[in-house]
Amino acid sequence: MRTLGVDYGSARIGLAISDPTGLLAQSLTVLARESDDQAARAIREMAREHGVEEIVVGYPRHMNGSAGERAVQSEAFAERLRAETGLPVVLYDERLTTVAAERMLIAADVSRRRRKQVIDAVAATVLLQGYLDWKRSHTQKRGGTD
Repeated sequence: MRTLGVDYGSARIGLAISDPTGLLAQSLTVLARESDDQAARAIREMAREHGVEEIVVGYPRHMNGSAGERAVQSEAFAERLRAETGLPVVLYDERLTTVAAERMLIAADVSRRRRKQVIDAVAATVLLQGYLDWKRSHTQKRGGTD
């Protein structure tokens, strides 16, 4: 089952996709966010093109676990994606995904200019991989194969 990871931002939206087995995430692209409607339509087309069956949207919580304004915006966008795609949309804690993505890109000696271009897709990949790992560990604990 392919899953699409979405790192929702005010200017850009990073996308990542899982392999067909749902084990590994890889960066897909970065969309310039003109409006939520435009972004939802573009994501719907990407989901169709890649045979996606589930979408995971990053849910930005504060470090103390509380939800702020960005979390409310992510919830609204997740609802918009549900309506646009008809697919299940899951909100998943995205705390520190951008920090992890930035560290990975710095460690790979990616230039500052290039990092700005790809950081959102890499953050979406970190988010999606975390979700896939979480889902797999919870499925195994239940004794299922999902």
